Amino acid sequence: MYCLRLVNGEDLKDKIEDFCKEKGLDTVVIFSSVGCIKHFKVRLAKAIAYMEIDDHFEILSLNGTVSKGKAHLHIAVSDDKGQCLGGHLAKGCIVDTTVELVLGELKEYTSERRYDAQTGYDEIVFKEVCDE
Repeated sequence: MYCLRLVNGEDLKDKIEDFCKEKGLDTVVIFSSVGCIKHFKVRLAKAIAYMEIDDHFEILSLNGTVSKGKAHLHIAVSDDKGQCLGGHLAKGCIVDTTVELVLGELKEYTSERRYDAQTGYDEIVFKEVCDE
């Protein structure tokens, strides 16, 4: 288990990926995320368009996996009216005052990304580590 606090101006996705790489973590999940951002950037459904907004948002949810330093994360935020937005976390999502994260390494698993002809993307493949 790892606890990480990000500060104003840091890129949310970059910092998560950098932290996992620096620690040599193989397969990581986000257990908890609390904080706010001032620049929201996500890729929308269908993986074609991006949404970028400069405003203050509270993080409602941030979840997904980091496999060998590459993150696949989804984020949901709310604005000052309680309206929600979300999508696939992109580089450029910038922390406002703070973001507190709790990350967990899945030591029982290793992971890698492999091309999946059905989806057209490099998809994560989990493999259980056997203690023999």
